[in-house]
Amino acid sequence: AYDIPMTTNSFEAGLPNSETLADGLKQGLTDFHRTGYDGPCPPPGKPHRYYFKLYALDTLLNLPLKQTKTDLLSAMHGHILAEIRLMGKYKRKEDDSAKPRIL
Repeated sequence: AYDIPMTTNSFEAGLPNSETLADGLKQGLTDFHRTGYDGPCPPPGKPHRYYFKLYALDTLLNLPLKQTKTDLLSAMHGHILAEIRLMGKYKRKEDDSAKPRIL
């Protein structure tokens, strides 16, 4: 997501996979070339790691829709005030049809 308003301090679970949300937040393209975040879907077996980065910028990017990670990183160059990283581990239950769970 990008162009997140400064007043935003959390996201509701299950945000719609639309390109733009009511507060102006925009969602870019995933590695699967789809808009929005679909949540973890690890392969069976060992826990899978998911990495998230949040950047504080000195400006809104005001980019067109359908931006990729590369597009965003390029546009953010020179505007990053702070960065935080989060890593989460998720593993499927033994039953492959079950939803992944947080470890």
